[in-house]
Amino acid sequence: MATKIRLMRMGKIRTPYYRIVVTDSRKARNGLSIEEIGRYSPGQEPSLIEVNGERARYWLGVGALPTAAVEALLKITGDWQKHKGLPGTEGTLRVAAPRVHKSVAYEAAVKQAMDEPKEGATTLKKKAQEKLAAKSAPAVEEAPVAEAVVETPAEAAPEVVAEAVAEEASAE
Repeated sequence: MATKIRLMRMGKIRTPYYRIVVTDSRKARNGLSIEEIGRYSPGQEPSLIEVNGERARYWLGVGALPTAAVEALLKITGDWQKHKGLPGTEGTLRVAAPRVHKSVAYEAAVKQAMDEPKEGATTLKKKAQEKLAAKSAPAVEEAPVAEAVVETPAEAAPEVVAEAVAEEASAE
């Protein structure tokens, strides 16, 4: 029986991924296969290539012929060089950087959101702008008004106290 190592196409239209399979050369592309020895997903950056190197070398050793595409993948992983006894058995496979866990990314986003907004970075609501302005430049007028109320004698007429309170309210 003539065996081939080839790609079996899976996935949707325009989003393919492949299984690297050992199959009879007379079978259809997606027909019955003898063994699955790897996966290949070209849609990611860098492409995902997983090959069971031991099984690939076994099938190459017993005479299975790889297609051109599978041979290129085996050269990337270094299994073709190991089979042929060539230098470069480490291959040129690129691995994607590890992704940040969702909980860590969420905590970082929450921490950033809790920090005070930088000036000019976002538009603040009116009350928030007033609070920020009051915090950065304390009002000097409030201190003399308070002193005027304290300096009024306790026996003073209620009209004088009412006027002081009215002036304080109009200043704010």
